[in-house]
Amino acid sequence: MYKHDYPGRLIIVEGIDGSGKSTQLQLLYKYLAARNYTVSLSEWNSSPLVKSTTSLGKKKKFLTPTTFSLIHATDFADRLVNHIIPLLKAGVVVLADRYAFTAFARDTARGVHPQWVRNLYSFAPMPDIAFYFRVPLDVSIDRILTGRTKLKYYEAGMDLGLSRDPEESFKLFQERILRAYDDMTEEFGFTVMDGTLPIEEQQEKMRAIVDRALEGFNGLRRPVREAVAR
Repeated sequence: MYKHDYPGRLIIVEGIDGSGKSTQLQLLYKYLAARNYTVSLSEWNSSPLVKSTTSLGKKKKFLTPTTFSLIHATDFADRLVNHIIPLLKAGVVVLADRYAFTAFARDTARGVHPQWVRNLYSFAPMPDIAFYFRVPLDVSIDRILTGRTKLKYYEAGMDLGLSRDPEESFKLFQERILRAYDDMTEEFGFTVMDGTLPIEEQQEKMRAIVDRALEGFNGLRRPVREAVAR
């Protein structure tokens, strides 16, 4: 990964499932848009390029840890080249719900060599801010399983043979991912957020950090009329 010099800003959120990161990013999006910043949101695994292949692989249970990693890297590369980088070049604030670090955590949790995964994503620019929403494993599990009738095969890490019980497998898989995130915190300079705090308090802290980072920012701004109309 490399340090970018694009006029835009790249802000990303990471964390295990149930950490509350997506909620916080959506709130930040609305906050920045209300302040007339031109903001765009990019979500993990959302490229139409490999959607059908991913769906088929999951349905047939064809995906190995390596093929899973390569498919997600293809998805990421498509969004990066066709969406994220052009917007950064235009001076837009890009918010990413998960970034390359998701692959670093999940793929290594599936047994893929950490350096191999890092090399795979060497084409990606480093984000300007990387928020890591950390929650204890039991909090994450409780949030995910509340109201859920069934966990998906790969979501639960059933492909790894950790346990025959989906909930137990999910717990063991998420434990691996949490450990991987913790190990990356210092390496990549994550801004660690306490995901157990009230939503409003988390958002207040997040906004303060972003506001400081955007001081003197001369990126693309939305016209005032357009901002009001929306």
